[in-house]
Formats: sequence, structure tokens, C-alpha cells
Amino acid sequence: MPHTKSAAKRLRQAENRRKRNKTWVKQVKKQTRAVADALKGGDKKVIATEVTAAAKKLDKAAAKGVIHKNKAARMKSRLAKKANATAAKG
Repeated sequence: MPHTKSAAKRLRQAENRRKRNKTWVKQVKKQTRAVADALKGGDKKVIATEVTAAAKKLDKAAAKGVIHKNKAARMKSRLAKKANATAAKG
């Protein structure tokens, strides 16, 4: 329990940020799962659209400060690498 008004306000702000960040993290995870499912399917067009959508979500999350920009870049790189490997294979 906070002792001061400012501590109480910081607690409220932190809770609001946590909720907001949680929604973005869920969206990113959902989109990366969609990419994984598309990779299992093997359709090149679907894979390309899902990877593009995932990259957009990751960039938005990084811009909002939900995840670090280097983490977003790393995740995008890994998704693209898997997509390219699947495209080359099939």
C-alpha cells in the first residue's frame, strides 16, 4: 500500500501501462503463432502476408516501448529467416 499521494499515482499509472502493454504483447504473440501455423501449411503467399503482418505488429510494439527495438528486429529477422528457408525448401 502506497504511503504518499505520488506513490499512489505511480501505482495507478504502472497498472494502466501494464494492461496496455499486455494487450500489445498478446497481439505480437498471436501474430507470431499465425506465422508458425502458416509455415506448417507451406503456402508461400500466406507465409509472406503473415510475416509482413508480424513485422508490422513488432514495429508498432517497439515504437510504443512495449518491447525493445532490438528485440523486435531480432524477432523479425528470425521470422524472415524461417520463411525464406521454407520457401527455398518447397
